[in-house]
Amino acid sequence: MSDGAGRRVYGADPGDPAAGPELGHVYVELMGGPLDGQLLDVTGWTSEERAVGALLIAPRGAYGPGGRADYAPAPGDADHRFHWEGDTP
Repeated sequence: MSDGAGRRVYGADPGDPAAGPELGHVYVELMGGPLDGQLLDVTGWTSEERAVGALLIAPRGAYGPGGRADYAPAPGDADHRFHWEGDTP
């Protein structure tokens, strides 16, 4: 994956000038769904944790604020991308 310059990291405030990726961190790109295009910091995640994916708070998902977006590793590209699987309350 590219260095992510100019991309927003999941969990950072949109207006925060430090919302981009940090050197020395590992990120996957979120593809599709309400968090499309954001980077998820997976620094320190084990390969087992990455294989499971993540349920992430998504303020604009199907269940509104507090709902979760389910992202799973992309087949064949789990080290770089997580694809949206759907929303859950």
